[in-house]
Amino acid sequence: MKAAYRYSAFIFLMMALLAACNSDYSTGKKKGYFKIDFPEKKYQLFDRPGYPYTFEYPVYANVIKDSTFFDDRAGDWWVNIDIPRFAGRIHVSYKPVNAQNNFDSLVRDGFKMAYKKHVNMATGINDSLMSTPNGVDGIYFSLDGNTATANQFFLTDSTRHFLRGALYFDAAPNADSLGIVNDFLKKDLLHLINTLRWKEASPQ
Repeated sequence: MKAAYRYSAFIFLMMALLAACNSDYSTGKKKGYFKIDFPEKKYQLFDRPGYPYTFEYPVYANVIKDSTFFDDRAGDWWVNIDIPRFAGRIHVSYKPVNAQNNFDSLVRDGFKMAYKKHVNMATGINDSLMSTPNGVDGIYFSLDGNTATANQFFLTDSTRHFLRGALYFDAAPNADSLGIVNDFLKKDLLHLINTLRWKEASPQ
C-alpha cells in the first residue's frame, strides 16, 4: 500500500512539475552537415558487481568509473560512458532514495539540472514522462540551442533508486554542427534507458 501511495505521489508530482516547468519555444531550420560514417548499432551489458543497476550500452563505448565525485558514498556508483569516436560522454549518476536523499529533493534537483543550468543558452526545453518496458519511470529532457547537453533524463522507482543521465560532447556547444552526431547518440541514450533494470536491493 505504501509503495502504491509513493508511486501515485510520484506521478502527481511529475505532472505538477511538468505543468509548471515545461517551456514551449519555436526552433529554426537546421543547416546542412557533412556526411559521417556511423558504426553499426550493437550493444553490450553493463552489470558490474556492487552496482545497483544494469543497462546496455554501445560496443563502441567504454564505461569508466567517475572519479570526480567525493561528497559521499553515492559516488561509488557514478560512471561515464565515453564514446571516443565522437568525443561524446554519457554521464550517469546514481543516489539511493533514503532519509538523506529524499525522493522529492532528488526530483527537484533533476529539474534544476535541466532548467537552471541551461535556460540562458537553450532556445527550447521540453520534458516528458517516460515508462520503460522494464517498468522504470522517469523524465526525459530535450534541449534546443547551443547548450552543453541536448539530452538529459532521470529514472526512479520513487522508493529506493534514483539515476540521472546526460549526454555531453567535448566540443564547443553548437547545435548545427553536432546535430547529426547528437541524433545518432540519442538512440544509444534511449537504448540505455529502455534496458535499465534495478537490482533488488538499493545500497545504503
